Amino acid sequence: MNLTNKVVIIGLDAAPPELVFDRWLDELPTIKWLTGHGLYGELESTIPSITCPAWASMTTGKDPGRLGIYGFRNRTRYDYSEMAFVDSSWVREETLWDILSRYGLRSILVGIPPSYPPKAINGRMVSCFMAGDSPDYTYPREFRTEVEALTGGYIPDVKDFRSGDKGPILKTVYEMTQRRFRLAKALLQRQDWELFMMVEMGTDRLQHAFWRYLDEAHPSYCPGTEYGDAILDYYKYLDRELGEILTLIEGRATLLVVSDHGAKRMEGGICVNEWLLANGYLRLLEYPQEITSFQHLKVDWRRTVAWAHSGYYGRVFLNVRGREPMGLLPPQDYERIRRELAQGLEDIRNECGQRINTRAFRPEDIYPECRGIAPDLLVYFGDQYYRSIGSVGHKKFWTRENDNGSDDANHSQYGIFVLYNEGLMDSPVGARRAVPLRRRPAMNRSGSGPAHILDVAPTVLGCMGLEVPLDMKGNAINRR
Repeated sequence: MNLTNKVVIIGLDAAPPELVFDRWLDELPTIKWLTGHGLYGELESTIPSITCPAWASMTTGKDPGRLGIYGFRNRTRYDYSEMAFVDSSWVREETLWDILSRYGLRSILVGIPPSYPPKAINGRMVSCFMAGDSPDYTYPREFRTEVEALTGGYIPDVKDFRSGDKGPILKTVYEMTQRRFRLAKALLQRQDWELFMMVEMGTDRLQHAFWRYLDEAHPSYCPGTEYGDAILDYYKYLDRELGEILTLIEGRATLLVVSDHGAKRMEGGICVNEWLLANGYLRLLEYPQEITSFQHLKVDWRRTVAWAHSGYYGRVFLNVRGREPMGLLPPQDYERIRRELAQGLEDIRNECGQRINTRAFRPEDIYPECRGIAPDLLVYFGDQYYRSIGSVGHKKFWTRENDNGSDDANHSQYGIFVLYNEGLMDSPVGARRAVPLRRRPAMNRSGSGPAHILDVAPTVLGCMGLEVPLDMKGNAINRR
């Protein structure tokens, strides 16, 4: 393989274009240089814009419906048991590194969700944040010794980033990121590879913990504190690390900088099960005396039509006769009730009685096929400024706080995409590299429209001169 056909992907989880391109570009010299010499723009995420389905879609070119991954947690049976957490075994479609292995090409992977437990690959893998405290987070297993030596102790994630204890969170984010980039730079130089990919979770963790210090429109905005520039300073640090990566690989590989989705302030939450209760869709044997998570509620399943779960988006499930064990809803009424629910949820108002631009999606309308068990409705509350609150006991439809710990930010639909290769400077596409980013496509997707997360895998294969599988849903982003 020609050295210039190699690809390096640096993933910054939840990095939003509004910060990276619009607000801070002049303070991020490496990224600014890359946008001036390559292609860049917004990258539309999956629905839902959640870490596990988004990264899995990016690296397979398959959407959440094809993957059967609709969030961190998914139903595995049509019953009332707790949903199962996604891990690497859920990804049954070929990933980029699986395809490369068929060509005898090596991959070095660091921190890509969902990759725990690690699978065998042609190369080296450090699995993702889901490894937690497990010692078996690398492939091959003995690779862990080298990882620990190079990092001084690898940190897969920031524990308790929703604790509200800001000082330790900030300290751990930097320690984790410094060690991950130290590892990345060493592996780029020490190992043979055709594809190198790493994902940094610090961006996501810091935004969830510190957005209120950044955004004047945040309902809990805190001006004049020591954390006012916490997110900006971290992005400046990341920009310096990217500069070092660029120096290491320039002329030897194509560089992509991507995020799986963006971020925005969390204005509050919609207590969706409270709404379902008030409208007669959900029935309880008794209303709790205090705020209680859904799995601990005493649900009267024989009289319940629908229920919902917490998250950055809403997941609504219907209790269908013949499908769920105590299903109440006759199958012939399924579509009517689902439309009724969607219309009701989309009409939910905020405390001031204003509509908040909620959208309820039917899975079959957004996915060509639905594997596994998809929610009956996927709901973005308030254009993703509100999260779904599944707990009950609030005695109202709204809350300002997350029911899963302190949280300042929600996910948003658009992440970032930057592609740089020395050859771009000589191609006709160079004339488009200065196109303003905000709300516009800065690169082609098969000739028109903004780039989509499903376009990344075929773009990588195209950069490497490899055939794109016919069942990949995206299109290679045009470079010529």
